[in-house]
Amino acid sequence: MNWGSASEFFAMGGYGLYVWGSFGVTFAALLVEALLARNRLADTRRLLRRELAADREALTEHPSRRP
Repeated sequence: MNWGSASEFFAMGGYGLYVWGSFGVTFAALLVEALLARNRLADTRRLLRRELAADREALTEHPSRRP
């Protein structure tokens, strides 16, 4: 298709709201997924650090429990 102006391009032959709305929803979903993944990674790292610290503390309190 050939568009004569930017407004015709964004109107997309009358389907602009659907087309650009779909792009917007997709972008928002990808952004939310990336943020949630980053938060899950940070939570997992925090949990692993806590477990490692607890293991180190247990080893210093009870040296006979070394593997």
